Amino acid sequence: MPHAARPTVTLHDVAAAAGVSISTASRVLSGSTRKVAPEYEARVLAAAKALRYTADAAARAMRRAGDSIALVADDLTTPSMGMVVAAMEREASTAGAFVTVSATMGDAERQAETVRVLRALRPRALVVTSNRYLASAPGDRLAEELLSYKRDGGRAVIFGDTDLPFDAIGFDNHGTGRSAGEYVAGLGHRRVAILAGTPGMRNLADRTAGCVAGLTAGGVRERDILIVPCPVSRDGGFAAARELAAAGMDGREAVLAVNDTIAIGALSGFREAGIDVPGDVSVTGVDDIPLARDVTPPLTTVALPLAEAGARAIRFALADPGPIRHVRLTGRLVARATTRPRR
Repeated sequence: MPHAARPTVTLHDVAAAAGVSISTASRVLSGSTRKVAPEYEARVLAAAKALRYTADAAARAMRRAGDSIALVADDLTTPSMGMVVAAMEREASTAGAFVTVSATMGDAERQAETVRVLRALRPRALVVTSNRYLASAPGDRLAEELLSYKRDGGRAVIFGDTDLPFDAIGFDNHGTGRSAGEYVAGLGHRRVAILAGTPGMRNLADRTAGCVAGLTAGGVRERDILIVPCPVSRDGGFAAARELAAAGMDGREAVLAVNDTIAIGALSGFREAGIDVPGDVSVTGVDDIPLARDVTPPLTTVALPLAEAGARAIRFALADPGPIRHVRLTGRLVARATTRPRR
């Protein structure tokens, strides 16, 4: 069903709403070097935001969109996202485009504001990565910005889980966790800890649930599964491992981390505590970042096709409009030296 067109918002409308002259509004919104009093600048920016002037300016300019693809990412500090972005840049370069990147740390308001601002820069397409489920819920500013962008002729791709009407690509995180859980249960381990990362991150929550499902399917009692929240970082995994060690491990024979960075931190924490991996405890991760092969001992993990996902997201962004595609990629377990059968 076609969307009703929104009235065009002009610079005159913004100036009138802010109670300033058109020239003052123009200086503020065009980034002029001529100074405007702070109180007038604040009023103009507030009026432009309320009237969604930037979005309409972007819509008028969409016909002459540039060659950039704007990536709005949760966190650029993780090795897995680094692999995704590198693949995006390689794929974009083959099409004569380039990728610009903004990090939002997963904050919903910051995501929405970043998309609003980027639209004024007339990107060829937007790719939004998110660890939360992006839904077309009333009042969700990011969803509203993206849907408005689409109505104005823009293309967007979601890297993650969504019910929004955009092409989307992501991973079967529940299945990924289940693979790790089934493998560890198959080794005979019956008391297990899961380093689950930060609560509220949809992808990690799904991996945790998958781990539990795989473990219980393999004969582990749910009461023997300890779920340990921790920061999604090397230090988060290190601290969680040290806490488990300080508590005497409570008979835990295996530790499943929801990503490799946490798992690698846990390896260091156990080593410092004098706990042998895999002699005393088996450890697994998820992602298969390059360092997973180089740590000692090499890390057992569920490898995700990160580079493939990044490249396909760019191909979606550059493709002509067509039926909406939602693609979910699966991982494969890579057994290395941090796991062994229960003695």
